[in-house]
Amino acid sequence: MKAVVMNGVGDSDVMEFVERPEPVATPGHVIVEVRVAGVNFMDIGVRQGMAWTETPNPKVLGVEGAGRVLSVGDGVTDLAVGDHVAWVYAPGSYSERLSIPATSLVKVPDFIDDRTAASIMMQGLTASHFATDFYAVQPGDIALVHAAAGGVGLLLTQIIKLRGGRVIGRVSSKDKVAIAQNAGAEHVIVDTEGEFVNEVLHFTGGRGVDVVYDGSGPKTFKASLEVLRRSGTLCWYGPVLGGPGPLDIMSLPKSVKIGYGVFFDHIHSPELFRERDGRLFDWIADGSLKVTAGGSYPLKDAAQAHKDMASRKTTGKLLLIPGGS
Repeated sequence: MKAVVMNGVGDSDVMEFVERPEPVATPGHVIVEVRVAGVNFMDIGVRQGMAWTETPNPKVLGVEGAGRVLSVGDGVTDLAVGDHVAWVYAPGSYSERLSIPATSLVKVPDFIDDRTAASIMMQGLTASHFATDFYAVQPGDIALVHAAAGGVGLLLTQIIKLRGGRVIGRVSSKDKVAIAQNAGAEHVIVDTEGEFVNEVLHFTGGRGVDVVYDGSGPKTFKASLEVLRRSGTLCWYGPVLGGPGPLDIMSLPKSVKIGYGVFFDHIHSPELFRERDGRLFDWIADGSLKVTAGGSYPLKDAAQAHKDMASRKTTGKLLLIPGGS
């Protein structure tokens, strides 16, 4: 079978489309046909040596996707050949077929296609946690969403609106404004230098926002703190762009609260994974949540997908298609 591996740590040129051995269904595992794989900033982090360092190269990239069950191993009783499934953390998902623990799979309703299912696994679960658990948005709350036209940002904006909140979106270029507005952002700021404080404070009448969701890296950290109201919350996420550096807790202004959102801390059991996915499926079913595809690539072009994502010029979810484009 074909897969995309990284042969070493570095830029996208360390990625290679190669032949790999077929997976075998060991006890408790399921072999799936990968019909769609999701591309995440986490994958770039792995390629840059920020994670999976204990796994020797060459190793297959990717953690997320959707497809069909091809075979099941001993002890698997809740899945059968032909089931439509998706997964959120199965290393090696940039491949045509994959062995996955049965507990890492969720059954996908018939009305949701593979591209949609793959698009809401990591980013949808992350966005729903941020707005319902990390900081439970209340009616009337105002949130600042960085990268509001990206995969997480678009879903997060919609979920905040579902909960009665209001959204100020920040995007990197004028051509992303309409995309963020269509997701529900009331006000959109175009900024690449972290110079958004005055505009946010003007929009909120000087009060500041209730919560900031910031995955944009160190450049925006200080300004994100400045736009919070008293006792506001900063949700920091996304390790690829780096952290803000050493932090003196006594220097924090306005009794604000800061937290770092880590995926496994909010989706820490198979039961919770399936419950949260079920909620996302329900929102899609009733039209409350719409998934924006940012672009699809043949599996062999995974390196180009990484380049495009790193450029920050894309919007929505980027997908890899093992069977075509």
